Amino acid sequence: MSGKYIWKLALTGVIVAFCLSYLIPMSDQDFAEHVKARSGDPAFAALVDRAEALSEESVNTDRPLSVYMALKSIANEERIDVSQYFSDLQLEASLTNVEKRNNILLPTLLEDSKANLKKGLDIQGGISVTFEVDPVALAEVPAAERNEKLSDAINIIERRVNTYGVSEPIVRPIGENRIELQLAGVNTKDNPELINTIKAPARLEFREVHPTANPMTSSRPTGYEEMTMIQEYNGVENEVRLYVKRIPALTGKYVADAFPRTNEVGGIEVILKLTSEGADLFADVTERLAQQGQTTGQLGRLAIVLDKQLQSAPTVRERIAGGTAQITGRYTQREAIDLANTLNNPLELPLEVVEMYEVGPSMAKDSIESGVKASVIGITAVSAFMIAYFFIGGFVALISVLLNVVIVLGVLASFNATLTLPGIAGIVLTVGMAVDANILIFERIREELRNGKNIKSAVEGGFDKVFSTIFDANVTTLLVSFVMLSLGTGPVKGFGLTLAIGVVTTMFCALIVTRVMLEMLFTTGALKSFKTLSVLSGTNIDFMKFRKPAFIASWTLVIVGVVVLAVKGDSIYGIDFTGGDEAILEFSQRIDEGEIRDALTAADLGEVNPLYQSQLGTDDELLRVQTGFAKGEEAVAVLQQAFPEAGYNMLGKNEIGPSVGAEIQKNAFLAIGLSLGLILLYIAFRFEIGYGIGAIVATIHDILLTLGVFVLVPGHQFTAPMVAAILLIVGYSLNDTIVVFDRIREELTLRPTSKLREIINIAMNAVFTRSLLTSITTLLASVSLMVFGQGVINDIAFTFTIGIITGTFSSIFIASPIFYFYHKGDRRSVESSHDIVPEYDWQVSTKASSTGSSNTD
Repeated sequence: MSGKYIWKLALTGVIVAFCLSYLIPMSDQDFAEHVKARSGDPAFAALVDRAEALSEESVNTDRPLSVYMALKSIANEERIDVSQYFSDLQLEASLTNVEKRNNILLPTLLEDSKANLKKGLDIQGGISVTFEVDPVALAEVPAAERNEKLSDAINIIERRVNTYGVSEPIVRPIGENRIELQLAGVNTKDNPELINTIKAPARLEFREVHPTANPMTSSRPTGYEEMTMIQEYNGVENEVRLYVKRIPALTGKYVADAFPRTNEVGGIEVILKLTSEGADLFADVTERLAQQGQTTGQLGRLAIVLDKQLQSAPTVRERIAGGTAQITGRYTQREAIDLANTLNNPLELPLEVVEMYEVGPSMAKDSIESGVKASVIGITAVSAFMIAYFFIGGFVALISVLLNVVIVLGVLASFNATLTLPGIAGIVLTVGMAVDANILIFERIREELRNGKNIKSAVEGGFDKVFSTIFDANVTTLLVSFVMLSLGTGPVKGFGLTLAIGVVTTMFCALIVTRVMLEMLFTTGALKSFKTLSVLSGTNIDFMKFRKPAFIASWTLVIVGVVVLAVKGDSIYGIDFTGGDEAILEFSQRIDEGEIRDALTAADLGEVNPLYQSQLGTDDELLRVQTGFAKGEEAVAVLQQAFPEAGYNMLGKNEIGPSVGAEIQKNAFLAIGLSLGLILLYIAFRFEIGYGIGAIVATIHDILLTLGVFVLVPGHQFTAPMVAAILLIVGYSLNDTIVVFDRIREELTLRPTSKLREIINIAMNAVFTRSLLTSITTLLASVSLMVFGQGVINDIAFTFTIGIITGTFSSIFIASPIFYFYHKGDRRSVESSHDIVPEYDWQVSTKASSTGSSNTD
């Protein structure tokens, strides 16, 4: 076997093996069984058995313990160093405190027992925590500022939670002084400190320590208070008591940034970067303490106090300028990260937990099951079509696409990412791009064969010519994903991460994996010809002839849609964007969420979200029914009539705020706007400005037209997953447009004397079959989801189906005509600003060039 095949196969094998190592196991393992098997020590197995017994005993108590927490409790109380049972997980020898060692090792074992690729709240459910703002603290805030303070608290909670991974939490206001937080796959029995970390106010203060007075030897000086901290030396903990000034020298409001760092001796500290004003204040106080030490003979000390707890009190020997300080303490890596995150996002209003529930998936079970069924049907349909049309090439493409999906999921798992509906949308787009790339390759190979080349030359020529198209299409999509990662929050960020990974894997699989498989088949003689079906080959359609009526018709529809959008106003937005009522019901018989939704939908109540939840530690379930405003009681009446056997009784009703807050909406629009700007710059650089303007106008057209059609069709409302659907359309539209533009650029070089109109028609006819095939394969998948899927799956599929049609239409009738109009139909205008001016094989007179290069029609 040739060396060029060996290294490609080896690279592919290593990447796939790496990804599978993170994907296996696919689901969470039982913690007790996992740690027993990993240790293999009978003594540790006995310890875990004790923890299981303790966990069972605590089930009916006020504080039920998981096996993990029970094991942690036993080990810390009895000073058992768990690391002795795990030779493969050695901790630093300098860390001698048993509790500290266990608090580092046990979370590692817990995390190791869980699947690396986690499911989101919409797929697997999680916990719901309701915080209430301290009414005394809220009363001190002016009435005009209360909503703003509550909104700030919501944004801070979301940022804090997101440090635990791409978790896409739901955070929204309830009533006037409550905040609901929903977290995917979180077990508070294993993470009891998580909620405290989220609601910590984080009041940071730097206070001066009295230079001479000591609680052990003297009375408390005026203006000081006694504070205590724990210091560890050689594994022994000592209590240190100090007199600390009541009034701080400066507070946490001067913190610009905070992050954890490992210091020279292997300990964990938190680095503070102060604002310019804070740096000046810090320099002044440290200078005063340093001079104090020179005067009294006692080194000055500056206490670091967090939430009224003394963290540390380092000595000050000299003036500290530059605005950087350190908080040292007995921190684990996780504790340091939490502290830094809390300091970066301090809560001004104290919060208390008033409710904590386990919640089911926000996507009901029927939606998930129908989504899986629809996906299987869609994948089967796409596979059958690819094989029927491209024969052996279809098998090659499917293997390449399958490996692509495995690699995307594996890389996501290596990031400990959370897979939610927007992330799945990103994978759908990745599959679409991967299929598209393979179709491009196969169509190019067919062209090369029609031009008389042999199999080997056709494959090489096809890949060489398609490289720039695939590269440009994927780089523009990568720019979009980078902006989403930088600016996005929640669903936007999750989609951006998946898309960024998918772009890289698509290029790798299309240009490396597909190529090596085809070359090996031809080189070994296993495949002597490249047979495919032929649909609409060699078309000669005058697309430019229809540009004006098509342009007018589509933009008329866009205008109608925008007008309808404006007229309907907030009525087109679902609960995720506007908030609504939430009725809380008890029941005697459990009814499936799908049946509940069907009954409420038949009553024409608009968007409804039935959700089961149970209080932590109990099996008692409640049903929460979310509706639009002023529809909660009506929904309850409908359910009581439709399901009398359920015995529904309404316990209460809340007004809930939007889960897609103003910040997410603003960042989504900002991300799309900045993405379009970057695309314009990239295409102007790689092609020229006319192409860029055409691509941007076509993308905006597709978004507006899709939204217009969406609102014109009755029964649809915008929900949070629709954000992912719109982003999906942006990616698909760009991909399609770049393919057309790349072919126009190529034809300009190959046909130096043809008019611009003729060039555009030739290019569009050349890629027409490819566009048709790509649209068919993608439509097979999206229509399957639309027909067989339910709930939000159906809405996303419906939106994407519209987007596929508009994307294909716009690449032909919007993007290319805009490019043509921009240059006034004159190819000389294109060549004057083109990155590569065509090189002619012969010299043409000025007159001939002038004649051959003009003009408009």
